[in-house]
Amino acid sequence: MSRAMCRVVICIVSLLSACAQAQKVTVSASVKVIDNARNSESLHAENVVVWLTPVGTQLTDKFVPKQPLVLMQHHKSFEPHLLVVPVGAVVQFPNRDPFFHNVFSLFEGKRFDLGLYEAGTVRNVSFDRPGISFIFCNIHAEMSAIVVALDTPYYGISNRKGEVVIPRVPAGHYTLRTWAETALPENLNALTREVTVSDNSSSLGVLQITAGVVSTAHKNKFGMDYEPPAPNSPIYQQP
Repeated sequence: MSRAMCRVVICIVSLLSACAQAQKVTVSASVKVIDNARNSESLHAENVVVWLTPVGTQLTDKFVPKQPLVLMQHHKSFEPHLLVVPVGAVVQFPNRDPFFHNVFSLFEGKRFDLGLYEAGTVRNVSFDRPGISFIFCNIHAEMSAIVVALDTPYYGISNRKGEVVIPRVPAGHYTLRTWAETALPENLNALTREVTVSDNSSSLGVLQITAGVVSTAHKNKFGMDYEPPAPNSPIYQQP
């Protein structure tokens, strides 16, 4: 191939690459959370997950986490409370407390029971299907977390101001879905719709979440009420 031809090929490749990059759009949205009981806007609009799934086309981008996926147990709580992962991802559940934990999820999404494991040890879970997993500890009733497993890399999580940013979305048609821990199910269903992403249409507008009363009460993994804490038990504290 002559040098002139090589230059032509390089120019064409560069042009195609530039076009592909130009078609990647930063999509934005604004979340407004309305307290249904008080009929007023909440000051907290964080942790609302918004994602886009291509309609009629195959995904070309992979959902690759930027760091290891970890849901830590520390100070009788899960850190972070909300974790978004790609379908098929393995999440680490390290115990950083000086006592035992028993992490489980038996309700929606991924069902699992890690059993008792002691301080300094780790258990792993593969989230092999899309869905919302509500996670608890069978020993400490106050502990809870949510893992959202998605089959698309195009998602964003709202900050406290309700701002959502979804970077590098190819132009095209998508199904918009939303999830929030406090949202009423019918509200989330109403927010689901098809949208078009382009250079001229990169905003999803205002997504209004109607927040219901969230109960923190739940049963243990046997479907029974939690036993009162036994402070002197090695399960609850380091002997």
